[in-house]
Amino acid sequence: MASEMMEALMALCQEKHIDQLYLIDRLEQSLAKSYAEILHLDYGAKVTIDRATGKIYVYKLVPVEESFDEETGEYTEFTETDVTPHDTSRIAAQHAKAEINAIVRNAARQQIYEEFSSRIGDIITGTVLQTTPDFTIIKIREGVEAELPHFDVRRNENERNERPVGERYMHNQRIKAVIIDVRDPNSTMPPVRGEHSRPPIVVSRTHPALLRRLFELEVPEIYEGSVEIKSIAREPGQRSKVAVHSLDDRLDPVGACVGPKGSRVRTVVGELRGERVDVILWDADPAVYVGNALSPAKVTRVLIDEEKNYAGVIVPDDQLSLAIGKEGQNARLAARLTGWHIDIKNETLAADILKNVPVAAAPVENLIDDEPGRCEYVSPSGVRCRNQARPGSRYCGVHETMALVEPDLMGSGNDLIDEAEDLI
Repeated sequence: MASEMMEALMALCQEKHIDQLYLIDRLEQSLAKSYAEILHLDYGAKVTIDRATGKIYVYKLVPVEESFDEETGEYTEFTETDVTPHDTSRIAAQHAKAEINAIVRNAARQQIYEEFSSRIGDIITGTVLQTTPDFTIIKIREGVEAELPHFDVRRNENERNERPVGERYMHNQRIKAVIIDVRDPNSTMPPVRGEHSRPPIVVSRTHPALLRRLFELEVPEIYEGSVEIKSIAREPGQRSKVAVHSLDDRLDPVGACVGPKGSRVRTVVGELRGERVDVILWDADPAVYVGNALSPAKVTRVLIDEEKNYAGVIVPDDQLSLAIGKEGQNARLAARLTGWHIDIKNETLAADILKNVPVAAAPVENLIDDEPGRCEYVSPSGVRCRNQARPGSRYCGVHETMALVEPDLMGSGNDLIDEAEDLI
C-alpha cells in the first residue's frame, strides 16, 4: 500500500513537472503539523517518509534541559521519540490530501511565475474559457491560464479593469492580450479577494503596450528597428494616437505603419475591435510635433513656452471643432502623446486677443546720423544733404564744387554737423 502511494506521488510529480524531493519534504512538514495537533505534542513532531516504501514515521520532540536559552525562552536542542501510530488517522489523511493539492498548485504557480515573470509586456494569444461579471479566463496553453480582469473599480478599489469599453468575449474565442503582471506565490503581500484561486497571469487589452506589440507583429520595419514608436496615447475601445520616427531618412515611417492601401493599420484596428488609430510623424521640434499630433486638423501656428511646458495652437476657424475633437478627445490624446499642455484657439479669437496686446513703440529713426557714402554737406538750417557722395570725395557733385569755391561755408556746415551730433 505504501509503495503504491509512492508510485502515485512519483507519477504526480512527473505529470506536474514537480521535483520529487521537494514534494516529499513539503509533505513531511505538513504531516508534522497534523500529527502534532492530533497527538497533542507540546514541542511539535517530526515526520519522515521512507523514499522506497512510503512508510510514515512520527517522532515526538523532547527538549534537552541544558539547551534552554534564557534570552529567547526556548529550547534549541531536542531528542526524538518514536510515537508512530498503528493506523493513519482519517483527519491526518484528509489534511495530507489537502496539503498535497496545495503543494502541487503552488509548485505549478511557481513554475509559471519563473517562466512568465520575465515576459511582462509581451503579447499572448489565447482562447476564452470562461467569462464572469468580474473577469475572463483565457487559456494560453495546456495547464497555463491567464486572467483578464474587468471589475467595477467603484465597488472593488483594489482590483483592475483591463477590458476596453464595449468589448464582450465568447466561449472559445481567440483573442490577443499583453501580460501586465504575474502573481508571485511566495509573496508576503496580503492577497486581494480570491487571488489564490485565480490564475497567476494577469493580462490586459487596454494597456498601450498592446498597441505597440500589434504594430511590431504587423510592421516588419518596427520589429527590425528601422522605424521607432516614440509615444502612444490610448483611450481603449475608442481612439489611439501613435507617434513614429524613422531612423532611415529614405523611409517614410507613417507609410510603413499604414501599409499598402492601409492593410497593416487595418489589421491592428480589426484586432482592437474597431478602435480608431491615428499614426502621426514624430519631430524633434515641439511646435511641429504638436501640430502633427492634432492631425487630422490643419494647424496655422504653434507657440511654445518651454518654461511652462505650454503649447498655444492657432487653427483656422473651420478646423477648431476638428482639432478639439468630440468631447475634447483629439486635443486630450495629443496632449498625452506629446507631453505638452495644449491650448487651441481659432484665428478670429487669436486676432482679437493680439489686437488688445500693447505693442512696444519702435525706436525713432536718427535722420542726422552718419550713413556710409552720404554727402556730408549740412545747410545753415541744419538739414543734411541726402545725395550720395562722389567716389573718393566727402560730398556729392553739387557740394563738391561749392567746397572748392567757398571752403569757409563748407566748414560752417561741418560745424553744424558737430552740433547736431551733440544734440543727438
